[in-house]
Amino acid sequence: MLIYSMGVSVDGFIADREGAFGWMVPDEELFRFHLARVRGLGCYLLGRELYETMSVWETDPSMRDTEPHAAFADVWCALPKVVFSRTLDSVPGNARLAERSVAEEVAAARDATDKDIEIGGAGLAAVAIELGLVDELRIFRFPIVVGGGTPLLPPVTEKIPLELVETRTFGSRVVYERYQRDRDNSLIQ
Repeated sequence: MLIYSMGVSVDGFIADREGAFGWMVPDEELFRFHLARVRGLGCYLLGRELYETMSVWETDPSMRDTEPHAAFADVWCALPKVVFSRTLDSVPGNARLAERSVAEEVAAARDATDKDIEIGGAGLAAVAIELGLVDELRIFRFPIVVGGGTPLLPPVTEKIPLELVETRTFGSRVVYERYQRDRDNSLIQ
């Protein structure tokens, strides 16, 4: 299953007008949820910006300051990653630069693992959504309105029927929404 999972403001942005997302810092409960979620992945496909944001988990020893942070760093370092970039020449660790199209890299990731695959970065996910490759959306809605910035979802030319399969509200009042693509529903107009 290809999953697009991101934190988002109530008004649908993953970063504000200045590109900041500091309002999405998870509390301990939400962090542990993310740790369990990422443990279950077989591969992660990332755009360059998200890759560079997440690289601190592999390069900065201070990120291992607590037991859950150290566990996440271990999981993140071990997770195979495919990075889509026009500017990077190489990527270290358990990552490689994408050599093929998004559709071909998704197919290769699906062939390489029987676990879920996650895709991240708004631009990269937009391509996968437009190609009809995303099977599930996992949205972490933070209780803030930022008024503009990088939208979670791209404009689409056709409706995408979804089924809400899970919700959860964390103690921090972040609302988790899990939607599966309803490929059989032709009744939605």
